[in-house]
Amino acid sequence: MIKVQFAARPERWDTYQTPLRDAFAKAGLQVDLRQNHPPGEVDYVIYAPNSDLQDFTGYTACKAVLSLWAGVEKITGNTTLTQPLCRMVDPGLTAGMVEWVTGHVLRYHLDIDRSLKTQDCWDPVVPPLAQERPVTVLGLGALGAACATALAQLGFPVTGWSRSAKSLDQIACAHGSDGFQRALSQAQILVLLLPDTSATENTLNAETLAMLPRGARIINPGRGPLIEDTALLAALDSGHIAHATLDVFRQEPLPQEHPFWAHPHITVTPHIAAETRPLTASQMIAQNIQRRETGLPLLNQVNRELGY
Repeated sequence: MIKVQFAARPERWDTYQTPLRDAFAKAGLQVDLRQNHPPGEVDYVIYAPNSDLQDFTGYTACKAVLSLWAGVEKITGNTTLTQPLCRMVDPGLTAGMVEWVTGHVLRYHLDIDRSLKTQDCWDPVVPPLAQERPVTVLGLGALGAACATALAQLGFPVTGWSRSAKSLDQIACAHGSDGFQRALSQAQILVLLLPDTSATENTLNAETLAMLPRGARIINPGRGPLIEDTALLAALDSGHIAHATLDVFRQEPLPQEHPFWAHPHITVTPHIAAETRPLTASQMIAQNIQRRETGLPLLNQVNRELGY
């Protein structure tokens, strides 16, 4: 019997226990799923970083910690977590992110905000075709690659930037510092889907925001610290950046006194771009446990040196 501990907030147990048990049964796994196994007997931990479990020292038999979150920046600094760590790559989460990003890119591309503001006058402004609107996606992990591909399929010329060289059909892939400047310089719409690491903090600052074409628009469903808040506000106030749609922030919930709320050229959404879906996430967890139990390598294992 495989002993699996569910370590997340109590309300998540109510949401996940049935989908997890169904996924384990479908995968042919004999699993004892609980919230309170003795630590030394646990084979796997299903984990949310905001759970009460923060000390993994006693989990000496644990074969893997399987995160419910796509982001692992809140976990990688835990020095007691020495077990293999896997981030969540969930088809449902990916689909949600693609829909959110595509929706906001099209909102900017078609200038829907302008149409909503001019309901009392006849003022036809015809948008360009997608093929005339360059889009750049920073970050070509699972989410970034899926969003870039979806946008390319709609006809947008898409440039994707990543730390190391990658190759994706329909995407002009760039990497490194030279590729980064080139990717920004042509982006009428910029989508941020980089991980949160020391190397990516303040990716958009006064210097890099200036690399964007005047009138560019920014969409950030990735991580709050990717943008230097004061630099973004200055770029918006000067008109260099036309608008920003922000789903993630350095502090969440975003404090009511934060200037983002009242800024006329910022749209705030409350971290809703992508959410782990219990049904599909449970299937991914079952698949990873099945792989480990049959001698196959774990999927989506975190590289501790890179932080993702």
